[in-house]
Amino acid sequence: MNAETLAQVLRPVEKIFDNRNYPDLLVGLAKPDDAAIWRLDSTRALVVTTDFFTPVVDDPYDFGSIAAANSLSDVYAMGGQPFLALNIAALLPDLTPEINSEILRGGAEKCLEAGVVIAGGHTVQDKEPKYGLVVIGFVDPQKMLTKGGMQPGDVLVMTKPLGFGVTTTALKQEKAAPEDVAEVVGWMKKLNRAAGALALEFGLHAATDVTGFGLLGHAGEMAAASGVGIQFYLENIPFVSGALKYAQLRTFPGGASDNRYYFGPRVNFTEDIPDEKQMLLFDPQTSGGLLMAVPRSIQESFLKRAKEIDLPAWVVGNAIEGEGIRVV
Repeated sequence: MNAETLAQVLRPVEKIFDNRNYPDLLVGLAKPDDAAIWRLDSTRALVVTTDFFTPVVDDPYDFGSIAAANSLSDVYAMGGQPFLALNIAALLPDLTPEINSEILRGGAEKCLEAGVVIAGGHTVQDKEPKYGLVVIGFVDPQKMLTKGGMQPGDVLVMTKPLGFGVTTTALKQEKAAPEDVAEVVGWMKKLNRAAGALALEFGLHAATDVTGFGLLGHAGEMAAASGVGIQFYLENIPFVSGALKYAQLRTFPGGASDNRYYFGPRVNFTEDIPDEKQMLLFDPQTSGGLLMAVPRSIQESFLKRAKEIDLPAWVVGNAIEGEGIRVV
């Protein structure tokens, strides 16, 4: 569902649940973010999220693993540590039990890697497979990350490259090279656990994960929530190897155009940026990396620590006075 339609669909729900009646709901529909947060006491809060989608790759095990990593990511993006999950699966009755089992095994082993227990779930039959998780985690209310809290002067750090959507759509159209697919699958299966832990170690306040709304969509949400503008430097933004090649072939998923339509009016590109590179910044990502706002005063030590723990980290822009996004 695109951002505009989603906003319309959620309006009645927002009116039913007034945040003023729920003082322990620290993050909910009134402050759209990556997950909901409910305060238990002064030092503990629950982080709750859910996500599921149709296959983005052919291999059922990889599909399950990617879907689980994507679901877990929302908890890491809030500064939380996931501990419990439930499967959500729509499975094809005419597929072999082995294929359906591999989807669930991929998700289970990714959760095991994350230290998360899958304790149940729900399955239905459908004409197209879908898989994901409900995830619950803990977070310290004083240390949680939200999309707000970014300050002018903060640098923006990404932990995974872009180009997942345009590459996986090329795969569906049988235009993708195996090595390009393997590269993207490797990134999508990578947990954001280390990135979330690093954000907590340095006391960051603002972060999000880059998923279905693309870099510019999710960055735009951070900018709006924080009351600042953002300037991105295109030459600093990382892309997977085949991203530009597939962008030139126009193998973008439909969500890229939806993102551009909805978020595009708040983005200004300098004239020398070609259309295919603009579109890559609207490209929907599956299990993308974290986008974190890092105070400039700790930038050097933050990047040094990222290197020590072998966490990829690219400085791609900074927060500025004003509003909207500028890409130069």
